Amino acid sequence: MRMLGQFFYPSNQLTLLRLVFIPFVILSIVYDRYQAAFVLVLIAGITDGMDGLLARRLGQQTTLGKYLDPIADKLLLNSAFLALAAVREIPLWLVILVLSRDVIMVTTSVVIILATTQRLFPPSLSGKASTLAQVATVLLTLSALLLPLGPLVVLQQVGVYTAAALTIVSGLQYAWLTAERLRGAERAASQNPQPSGEESHREPASQQTPVGENRVH
Repeated sequence: MRMLGQFFYPSNQLTLLRLVFIPFVILSIVYDRYQAAFVLVLIAGITDGMDGLLARRLGQQTTLGKYLDPIADKLLLNSAFLALAAVREIPLWLVILVLSRDVIMVTTSVVIILATTQRLFPPSLSGKASTLAQVATVLLTLSALLLPLGPLVVLQQVGVYTAAALTIVSGLQYAWLTAERLRGAERAASQNPQPSGEESHREPASQQTPVGENRVH
């Protein structure tokens, strides 16, 4: 019940709002309603900053929010990228790059959570920059579709390559941090080995009865 109540925190409600936006963003792009798509993505970007601020101000930072916030961001951004690629407004290679990195990161995180004591991976600076660049690329692409001016088209292209570069950098940094965490977990396990079942049930030598001590003479 406590976890259910966390859904109604204002910060988590803003996060859930981004999930609600996903089908409308896709439909707006596919059916050439670029202005509506721009407004929805812009609101989503604003709420992404507001939910964390609200959680800190209200003292409502929750485990649910820590997991839900990046999931909402990834789903919304990836949906927008896929829709824009479907209408041939951003290159397919960028979508493949972004989706591949996210799939690898999610899969690795799940494996680490199941196999080790690690739980949350705090967002890195490059990860935040990558997300910001992806949001900017979506907004610039929609802006160029609404107002096909030369400067906007150039900025959109800059956004595409900036997002690609930061996606690669954040992926490499995540791989390095993951390797460091696994090495740390391995070192901790080697320094504190768990006794085997046979050893844990074996009676200490000091308490073992010497052979022949209880023999009747």
